[in-house]
Amino acid sequence: MNILFVCTGNTCRSSMAEALFKDILEKKERDLNINVKSAGIYAMEGSPATRQAIDVMKNRNIDLTKHKSKLITNNMINSADLILTMTSSHKDALLKIKPDIYNKVFTLKEYANVNSNIDIMDPYGMPVAEYEKTAKEIKEAIVKTLEKIKNKE
Repeated sequence: MNILFVCTGNTCRSSMAEALFKDILEKKERDLNINVKSAGIYAMEGSPATRQAIDVMKNRNIDLTKHKSKLITNNMINSADLILTMTSSHKDALLKIKPDIYNKVFTLKEYANVNSNIDIMDPYGMPVAEYEKTAKEIKEAIVKTLEKIKNKE
């Protein structure tokens, strides 16, 4: 299974989601055959993760220093089995580009069935504390997403 996380610039939310998901797979779900990538709808190709995202991941013993942002491509969209966006506007933007992907694109919280605001707010430019909240929110949804995927297999 190929999962693609999508946000705006691929320097905060989707990069943290990719790193958190890979970390859980490596530590707890080695038997699952899941490839994880991330991209941004308006990403500047090759930009590093933000300092705050790097710090928040470092607190979880996850190295985000090698992350380089990627601009979403048709190939990424086509090769993904599941596309998880950080907001409903990201989902809508993808559906405008490719309406036929409606059955594989969801907001992360929608797919995880988290009963709260469906969007994961962008912490870009905010203090580390806001990134910490965002990372916690993402991880919570990822854990539920993994449970859902495992129950389908």
